Amino acid sequence: MTRNPVLVVTAVTAEADALRPILDPGLVVVEAVGVGPTAAAAGTARLLARRDYRAVISVGIAGGFPGRADVGGTVLATRTIAADLGAESPDGFLPIEELGFGSSVLETDATLLKHLQVALPHAIPGDVLTLSTVTGTAATTNRLATRFPQAVAEAMEGYGVAIAATGADVPFAELRTISNLIGPRDRSAWRMADAFAALRAAAPALQSLP
Repeated sequence: MTRNPVLVVTAVTAEADALRPILDPGLVVVEAVGVGPTAAAAGTARLLARRDYRAVISVGIAGGFPGRADVGGTVLATRTIAADLGAESPDGFLPIEELGFGSSVLETDATLLKHLQVALPHAIPGDVLTLSTVTGTAATTNRLATRFPQAVAEAMEGYGVAIAATGADVPFAELRTISNLIGPRDRSAWRMADAFAALRAAAPALQSLP
């Protein structure tokens, strides 16, 4: 009996193109859905409505928290967190949990996470933050690192992909490779080639997911 494939969702075409030559399209379907949590949620939901998948994995390049994830490394989300979903207050940021509007935290499927950790023993597990505006200052870096002591990386799509997967009752995970350290924005310090090399190296683990 033929099993449903795994759906791998990336933000941009370059990420999808790095993965497709390595993966069997009968086992893993790779699609780019756009940048940011809204495009990710809408695109993933559309794909899940068209076909049955046994798992959804958000995959792509990310920024790593200094001292927690190195450039060129791979991280696996234990939780995907919408870090800027909430409200400002005089006493600081209020996540939607404190507003009574739901949860900004979605747990990675335990079975998928365990498999990926076995297949990628050097990958760093931890929280991966989803932000609509990525970090570009030391002040924001310090604030996020304090709020999320288990965070290893930030990206822009994971929570949106996870919301769509959860709504469709499909197991979810997130895998990221690190192109730069989070902090003051400096494009000259980004090592995209290293991040894409790590992405290609991690790709085979996606092909044997349960």
